[in-house]
This record gives sequence, structure tokens and C-alpha cells, in this order.
Amino acid sequence: METLVCVAVWAAAIAVLAASIMWVYRWSHPRVNGRLPPGSLGLPLLGETLQFFAPNTTSDISPFVKQRLDRYGSIFKTSLVGRPVVVSADPELNYYVFQQEGKLFESWYPDTFTEIFGRDNVGSLHGFMYKYLKSLVLRLYGQENLRAVLLAETDRACQTSLASWAAQPSVELKDSISAMIFDLTAKKLISYEPSKSSENLRKNFVAFIRGLISFPVEIPGTAYHECMKGRRNAMKVLKKMMRERMADPARQCEDFFDVLIEELRRERPVLTEAIALDLMFVLLFASFETTALALTLGVRLLAENPRVLDALTEEHEAIVSGRKDRDAGLTWTEYKSMTFTSQVSLTSTSFQAS
Repeated sequence: METLVCVAVWAAAIAVLAASIMWVYRWSHPRVNGRLPPGSLGLPLLGETLQFFAPNTTSDISPFVKQRLDRYGSIFKTSLVGRPVVVSADPELNYYVFQQEGKLFESWYPDTFTEIFGRDNVGSLHGFMYKYLKSLVLRLYGQENLRAVLLAETDRACQTSLASWAAQPSVELKDSISAMIFDLTAKKLISYEPSKSSENLRKNFVAFIRGLISFPVEIPGTAYHECMKGRRNAMKVLKKMMRERMADPARQCEDFFDVLIEELRRERPVLTEAIALDLMFVLLFASFETTALALTLGVRLLAENPRVLDALTEEHEAIVSGRKDRDAGLTWTEYKSMTFTSQVSLTSTSFQAS
């Protein structure tokens, strides 16, 4: 009897081991219609997630991507947060994918992305709704509004901040630029002014950003938990604003949030409150964080390349010397004439994107 039990246990153990081996093999060799690029799917379920979320303290390409580009080339496969993915650093392929969006390809984001940015965020929408939201956003950030309103407002905000920084012994550049751009953006989007509000909205976004690229396990004390807490607190502020504005039909349209409120008040609105709130959250995040990073990196690159700084200064001084009033604000014509400045901006942006 004992012999039979031992045989049965061994048989069960061998069966479990064989099944595990088969499962691991199928994980690392998925069935596909076609041929996958080179790469590794890492450990079962976990994949290469831990390596992907390892912190990168440089302005260079992340070690995770750089190592795989060197080993596999510009296109490789991997597995992140439980999902097999193909990573492309090939410009021609990336251009083709974007051109075929909604045709041969459809954008998709992992569950963690939708939890972080909202299930109704603009990146998760397709077709008519995506085009509709894009048209709304272009009212604010399109070239016409940039020329008529945003350029002058941005110039004034920069002049005020520079004057304030000049009076200080030292400045934490990244934080100061982030604060300047967030205050400017939040005022345009939701008429938010820190000095007149009891809510520290930027603090919530800073907490959100610090845990944005972190292992997605929401346990108190982790960076991801702080990220989600920051999002929840920011959304509470936006929801409160929406309720107050929806309850005030006599309110005049003053900012982009009011534009969305007007859309929600239509007899048959295309927009929903959830989509409107997620859109506001994404715009507040994207408008200030990406720009602040690019500007900070640009200042660093200029400090490391004095010849570029000299050429940039020469272009700006030529514009100022050609004015009747040297203290006048930046005009659209002057802005469009800054060809070298534009090249410097594009370079720093490309470094930041990498």
C-alpha cells in the first residue's frame, strides 16, 4: 500500500513538473502567425518588469532599452507587467505604425496605464471620440490661440519668474521651472491660482510623477501607492470644481474647463464627466512635466556647450536690438524668426524623449 502511495506521489510530482516545463516553454515560445523579433520574455508572468523599472539617474537612454538595442537591434520582444510586447526604436517602422493608427494598428495600453491615467483617458479612445477631443484641445493649444494669446501669456510668466529667481541666492531649476509652467497651465485650464486656493494641486501631481515609473504594486509606503494617492487627491479637486461649475449655469466661459462644461450641458452631449475629468488630468500632467524636463535638460546642455549658448544669445540680442521698445514683449514674428532657438529646442526635446 505504501509503495502504491509513493508511486502515486511521484507520478503526480512528475506530472506537475512536466506541466510546469511545458508552461514555461509555451511562455517563452508563444504561438504567433508570423515571426517574432529577437529578444527574451524573461521569467514567467514577471517577464523583465523588474529590469524595466530599475531607476535611471542619467539623461541617456535607459539601460534596459540600451542593452537590448545593443544585443538584439532596433526591434526586440520582451514582457512587461505580465504582457508580451514588441519594442521598436526603428524610425521608419514607428512612422508607419503611427500612419496606420486605427487601420492596421490600434493603440493599446496595459491595465496599469489605464489605472494611472484613468480608464477614459484620451490615449485609450479611438475613432470619432479621439478626433472630437483633439479638436477641443486644439482650441487651447492650436497655432491660432498660440499666436493670439498663449505666446504673450507665456512670455509674461517667464519674465516674472526670471525676475523672482534673480533675487534669490540659488534656484532649484527643475522644481522652479515645473512650478512656473504648472501655474501657467493650471490657470489656462482651470483658472487655478495657488495663492487663492486652499488646495495644493501641484503637490498632488508631484507625488503622482515621482511614482509614475515604478513597480505597479499598490502597497502603502511604495512609490506606486504614492502615485495613485496623488492621482486620487488631484481628481477630488477636479471633481469638486466640476460640481461647483455645473451648479452655476450663469458662469461665463473663462478657461478650458468651462469649454468642457459647455459640452457636457448640450442636449445630447458626446462628452461624459469621466472623460472630461480624465482629459483635464492628462492635460495638466503632460503640459507641465514634459516641458519642464525638456527645459531643464536644455539649460544643462547649454551650460555644457558654450558655443551654442553664444549663438543663442546672439540671436536673441539681435531681436531685442531691432525693437523700438527693448522692453516690449515677444511677438509672433520674432518667435517665428528664431531659427537657431528652434533647433536648440528640438535637440533638447529629443534628448528628453530618449
